[in-house]
Amino acid sequence: MKIYLIIYQWEEEHEYYIIRAAWSKGTQAKIIVDSQNIPHISTGDLFRQADQDQTKLGILAKKYMIKGELVPDEVTIGIALSRLGKSDCEKGFLLDGFPRNLEQAIALREYLNRKSSNIDHVIYVNVDEVVLLQRLTGRRVCSDCGKTYHIVNNPPVKVGVCDNCFSSLVQREDDKEMTVKERLRVNKELTMLLCDFYQAENTLRVVDGMLPIYDVTEEILKIFGNR
Repeated sequence: MKIYLIIYQWEEEHEYYIIRAAWSKGTQAKIIVDSQNIPHISTGDLFRQADQDQTKLGILAKKYMIKGELVPDEVTIGIALSRLGKSDCEKGFLLDGFPRNLEQAIALREYLNRKSSNIDHVIYVNVDEVVLLQRLTGRRVCSDCGKTYHIVNNPPVKVGVCDNCFSSLVQREDDKEMTVKERLRVNKELTMLLCDFYQAENTLRVVDGMLPIYDVTEEILKIFGNR
């Protein structure tokens, strides 16, 4: 069984703003699952599927998300482990966004131990925090139609003006520098705890996320023995 885990320093909702950066977790995740012929399991997909299936845990998770609250660990763990019990995971899987803290990591380890299995590689893609801050604070949203831009990666034709409806672009409160800095601080604390946990288990593999995307891919595939 091939079991892999990706650890990253930013939140799922901001993937769009990293997509044209040196490393895109979505791009690399696809490369991994294609090369290893295993399913890609992300936290966002798990929650969406559980909600669509109207499972008890899915309904409960949605109640928290609608209120903008974190989904409790026991709910996240229940949804994730239920997914890992599906037949397409029998030969392995790639986890993306789970676990996000030590409680979830311990629950995953216990689950795998019961299956007489373990994680093969934990890939930590390290990206400079200054660069992350610049990218995560660059989002701008049209005040009328809601179209989203990025001042560096996806700028409008005219600065501050929507290409679609010519209304003003605004920066959301949760994209402002102080708010993003606090999110990054919290995420870094969780990330470093996970890195220490998996370093102790000798499964942590660190990849430089500031390399060109092709080089990041090559480094990841070397870990799997594909290069």
